[in-house]
Amino acid sequence: MSEPAILLISLSPITRDSRVLRQLSVVRDFGRVTTVGYGPKPDDADEHIEVPESLKTLPQTPMGVARLALRQLNRSELAAPAIQWVLGALKNRRFDAVVANEARILALAAAVAHGAPIWADMHEWAPEERTHITSWRLLVAPLMDHLCRKHLPQCAEVTAVGGRIAELYEARYGVPTQLMRNSSPWQDLTPSPVDGDNVRLVHSGAAVKGRNLELMIDAVLSLPERFTLDLFLVPGNDGGAYMRTLRERAGSSSRIRFHDPVVPADLPATLNGYDMGVFWIEPFNTNARLTLPNKFFDFVQGRLAVAIGPSEEMEPLVRSHGLGPVAAGFTVEQCADSLRTVTREQLQEWKQASHRASKELSFATDADVARSIMRRMLAA
Repeated sequence: MSEPAILLISLSPITRDSRVLRQLSVVRDFGRVTTVGYGPKPDDADEHIEVPESLKTLPQTPMGVARLALRQLNRSELAAPAIQWVLGALKNRRFDAVVANEARILALAAAVAHGAPIWADMHEWAPEERTHITSWRLLVAPLMDHLCRKHLPQCAEVTAVGGRIAELYEARYGVPTQLMRNSSPWQDLTPSPVDGDNVRLVHSGAAVKGRNLELMIDAVLSLPERFTLDLFLVPGNDGGAYMRTLRERAGSSSRIRFHDPVVPADLPATLNGYDMGVFWIEPFNTNARLTLPNKFFDFVQGRLAVAIGPSEEMEPLVRSHGLGPVAAGFTVEQCADSLRTVTREQLQEWKQASHRASKELSFATDADVARSIMRRMLAA
């Protein structure tokens, strides 16, 4: 019997997409995997169909925008240039299972599955992905809601990054949704020594406007000289404009340093040289309020203390494992005050707590979720 043919679609640069790479690391064990996405072939794929980077994943043509404005949502489902291109590239292809990442490709997955079971990994809460942007809220949000309402009930499996987001999918669309966190593979590391009274802060992630990374810079600039901040940022799709504003914000401070991004597999080892991972994100929309991001788990695998604000999904984990300080709120003063009196002994204890929690908060548990999904789909 030939191996099952599995299609995995993610209209992202897959080799830089940590969640999709972890997903692929499980899916590859169940058959011959064809990936579809931007950028080069990921290592775990047997075949890769590279989508031209110039093609957009939303219907941003004049006709496409007009249809969105008129709420012609059925006609908008497959109208994005990237989706049209993928439909052509997969013409006459057949697969035994389809893995679809994020809501914008649900209709595409249904079109190319030809009745094969679909695993919809929704990642975050699709209807409010970028509602802080007026045009997205008015034009795109209704399409995301339509795609979820129409196509999720037809999917064999649905997953989301956090428990509360999974509950939202179940409540609004009536689909059982499993938790599959953004956890990182376990790393065989130990906490690095603390450097006297110095506190080496670090943040990794995307330089995307709206996440208010300025908050971290302003907080550190208001803290004593013993605090430093190193930033490993992936530039956004704005030609580096937001990154430039961050550099300008930091000014000539020698305590804030910008570094090139690190590939996901190497990130925990790079973070290990620091003391505390920082992620303060204001709850400006549902996804920000309920965030449980890659970087949280990367910090733990790097054996760092973790500094956050009162974020609904992260705070219980930080408190239950004793990982670090939780700010009272998200102002510059509140975030800075949560760190101002940190001692060497606290840092050492928090880093050891991260070490103790590293296996429980690793990808092992979430990989089991993915394996169960693949077994059920292929058995069906």
